[in-house]
Amino acid sequence: MSAVEPTHTLLPKSNSCCIPQEPSVASLAPSLTYSEESEIDEDPTPVSASSRQRRASTRLISQNAADIERITGQTTAELVSRCCGGGCCRTNDGAAQNSENTRHPGTECDQIPLPDNDAFRSLNLKINDIPTILTGLCDLPEQTVYLLPLPKDNASIPRLQASESGITAVSQPNKDASTAHTPETPSACTSLTASAPNQVSSASGGVVGVGPLDTPAEMIAAINNIEAASAPATVSSVNASNITYEDDASSSVVSDVSTVSTAMESVSTLNDDVQEVKAETQKSSSLSLENLDTSIQPPSFVQPHPPYHVFPARLHNARELTRDGAEKRTYHFDLDVTNYPGESGVDFRVGGAIGVMAPNETSLVEEIMDILCIPRTLRDKPTLLKTTNGRWPTVWGDEKPRELVTTRRDLLTWCSDVQSYPPTKPMLRLMAEHASDASERRILEYLCSNEGQGVFCEFRTGPHVTVLQILEAFPSATPPLDHLLSVLQTLMPRFYSLSNDPHESFSMTTDGKAARRVIEIAVTVHESHDWKKGPRTGVGSGFFERQARKYIAAQKAGVAEPVVYIPMFKGLMQNPLAKKFVSDGPMLLIGAGVGIAPFRGFVQRRLKTANCANKVWVLQGIRDSLVDEIYSGEWGIHEEEVKRVVESRRGTGRYVQEEVRAQADLVWYIINSVDGRVFVCGSSRGMGEGVEEALVEVAMEKGNLGLDEAKNFWKLKNEAGQYIAETW
Repeated sequence: MSAVEPTHTLLPKSNSCCIPQEPSVASLAPSLTYSEESEIDEDPTPVSASSRQRRASTRLISQNAADIERITGQTTAELVSRCCGGGCCRTNDGAAQNSENTRHPGTECDQIPLPDNDAFRSLNLKINDIPTILTGLCDLPEQTVYLLPLPKDNASIPRLQASESGITAVSQPNKDASTAHTPETPSACTSLTASAPNQVSSASGGVVGVGPLDTPAEMIAAINNIEAASAPATVSSVNASNITYEDDASSSVVSDVSTVSTAMESVSTLNDDVQEVKAETQKSSSLSLENLDTSIQPPSFVQPHPPYHVFPARLHNARELTRDGAEKRTYHFDLDVTNYPGESGVDFRVGGAIGVMAPNETSLVEEIMDILCIPRTLRDKPTLLKTTNGRWPTVWGDEKPRELVTTRRDLLTWCSDVQSYPPTKPMLRLMAEHASDASERRILEYLCSNEGQGVFCEFRTGPHVTVLQILEAFPSATPPLDHLLSVLQTLMPRFYSLSNDPHESFSMTTDGKAARRVIEIAVTVHESHDWKKGPRTGVGSGFFERQARKYIAAQKAGVAEPVVYIPMFKGLMQNPLAKKFVSDGPMLLIGAGVGIAPFRGFVQRRLKTANCANKVWVLQGIRDSLVDEIYSGEWGIHEEEVKRVVESRRGTGRYVQEEVRAQADLVWYIINSVDGRVFVCGSSRGMGEGVEEALVEVAMEKGNLGLDEAKNFWKLKNEAGQYIAETW
């Protein structure tokens, strides 16, 4: 059998490029399950150095200066600390070359004083001397976002002259008619002039009350009054009783006809003016802040699931699944979706994933606005946002220029990710442009140059750095908020798998009340180190933990039904687990940590069918059953028969992939059944890779296959929908 390249290789074969590229906004389709930043629920199985393949990030792309010059382009300056992306800067020779005490012969360098603050020191930048001449400095990023003051209601309305006492509507006279009618003898309807503080003269000579121009609604009402008063005048002016055919009256007839004709032209002009004023007024009315509580849901323009909006689902219940001493905290959430708006052809499905628009933490947003010196009076004041291109501030909207009304706080809270992505050169270049301190500006430019490429690579791949940390490290660099928003990444939704059978929730009743529909999810809190306050939670998981603590604290305080919301949307329900789940046939479910949560819904659905207890098996990998086994006792009446728990930190210590090898007969029986399926869910690193290797070994042992044949076997099973892996 010929070897076929597998779809899911454990390690990439090669790099497609040599120079590390700036990451683009994550293009996560709403149908794919998303978790926090690569949390590892299972420790990786040790692999011997002799058998381990080389990762792409450590493959040698260049071996000498000529290769580097060929890759990065010709330059008249000496190549200093250029990084080819091949990891050679981390070797002994490369480390010596990048040492802060090493100067390159013939290169003039300046010793730059470093910023004296804790934020800068936490970056661990190995900078001492900076070359006098920097090459390859990236261009200043284009500004695509503009924050402008809102136009006043009166200012943008043409052909209306507003005053404190009233309003005068002036039509545009016909050029030919203006020569026939002098100001001393104006014809009817050539203009509307204010005859009283709150009145406007109409075409028929009557007076229409207008009043001061306070709001667009009042303006439209005034325009309607003008139309109502002027329309009858065009009809009543032409009356047969006013026309005589006597010879001595011919001049009077000509005069009357001329007057009527002029009046009709003037009224037509006025009607055109009225329509234009209405259009401008409606546009002005649309440029207003929408009536939406953005403390519980994002502005409607965010659009993570167009054409539908984000739904603020009320929290029906929240509890912690793990116990004190667990390495990671996991919470369970019941979300009330009884009033979720209907969507054509889409409903919640077993194994489906919902999207959650988690906001940035309020205190973090406040600190960023403080350091950018944004006055507190402007933070919640409506402002006109204009973008020149792209999707931002939407998530999945069309790529086009936009003009809408929002606030600075909403943009930083709901639209821009300020902590998930490493710093980019466009951001550093923008900060350098606005740095008032010469030393800070020089350091920032160095990081954006060819000469600082090695330091920049270490900077990006080192400990996680947030936007706030960068701003605090270079305090003199305070770019305008709108230009900063042009270089920040879009805040993307996080996706979480349902941990229950959503159709079961219809039967839930409380004290005889109407049935409430509830969906359930489990969220593990992801933490990383923060230079200022120690552990820092992820955007999504941190938001969930804050909401859970609010709910639990309110319950302890005696609140019967705490009011806490989760901004979510249904999505397409097209993630792999939802698409491939079936309610019959033998099934093996393999998961570790929170990855086991969606399989709870699988078992709930399967156990509703008689005689299915012997057709579904669960392998759950955890660290210690005493502290971090989630959903213990919540799988149904046959839990002991269908579930096997594997502990890695207790007793002999076994990983879930080891249990897969031990259950080789069961695995081989299920995958070779006509309707058998194997599902895997969890972290791709550690558990995901380990389980994939174990499955390949099972195929080699039980099927008497070679390595490539075994990999191809699972590839074909994946294409046939019998092997489904959803990892992150």
